Parts: sequence; structure tokens; C-alpha cells
Amino acid sequence: MTKIETILVVDDEKNTCFGLKTLLGREGYRVECVHNGEEGLNFLKENSAQLIISDIRMPGMDGLSFISCLKEKHPDIRVIVMTAFGGLDSYIEAMRKGAVEYIMKPLKINELKVIIQRLESGSAA
Repeated sequence: MTKIETILVVDDEKNTCFGLKTLLGREGYRVECVHNGEEGLNFLKENSAQLIISDIRMPGMDGLSFISCLKEKHPDIRVIVMTAFGGLDSYIEAMRKGAVEYIMKPLKINELKVIIQRLESGSAA
């Protein structure tokens, strides 16, 4: 599978962005942060990412709308959805739109690292 070098975090919570940038940066990933779906799409116009970690609830373009637009232009970028407001409906919708994982906040960094390693090894599509 594809080596993950750059991870784009799409989340309006600055603490989540800072934490993921710090912790995943220590693992050797380049981590970029934007604060809503529109900023994510704009970032990808001039930059690349092999993985996106996106919140669902954000001002402006939410995470599910972001995934829909993303998959039209960048079908190969894998997306992990994270949310503090999980439910079966949002899980089904996220997976239907193309997310590869759905995780709950607060994030468990070791769980996230295992998911990323699985994606790199090809154990998850």
C-alpha cells in the first residue's frame, strides 16, 4: 500500500489539531491542519496528503460533505472520521461516503497509530 508521509487533519478544535500534529509528528509524519472542509479542499488544490483525519461537526462545510467532495476529486485519499457525537447513522453515512475508519473522541493515540500502520501495510482499504 501507499506509504503515508503527509496527514491532513480537518478539525475546528485547535487543541485536537495541535495534539495530532505533535503526536503524529513524533511518529515521523508531516501533519498539516485546517479547520473545516472548505479549507481542506483548498489545501489539496496545491498540496498532497495520503491520509485525512476529519471531524464530522465543523462550521461551514462539515466532515460528511467534505468527504463527498473530496472523493470526487481525490478518490484515492483515505479518510479516518473522528467525532465526539457518534451514532450508527453518522457511522453508516461516513462509511458509505468512503471513510476507511470511524473513531470516537477523545482519541486514543495508540489506537490511531495502529489504524495508520494497518492502512500503510494494506490491511485496510
